[in-house]
Amino acid sequence: MQVINTNEFNANQKKYFDLAEKEPVYVTRENAPTVVINVVNDEDALSSEKLSAIQKGLEDIKNGNTTPIEDINNIWESIL
Repeated sequence: MQVINTNEFNANQKKYFDLAEKEPVYVTRENAPTVVINVVNDEDALSSEKLSAIQKGLEDIKNGNTTPIEDINNIWESIL
């Protein structure tokens, strides 16, 4: 595990991206949450199909193309 600040990260991005292949890199930020740089494995990675489906879902929500849930205890009755 490596902990650095944003100035160090900005000055040496390649170094820390390469290091993240071996261990997590924590980047501390002033007045903001710390960010972790870590390599995504095959199980965590999203395919282009999954990313497209997520994007479509976000667009549907933005455009109001949703089904309201009337009874949280009986969701299926609201959507079927």
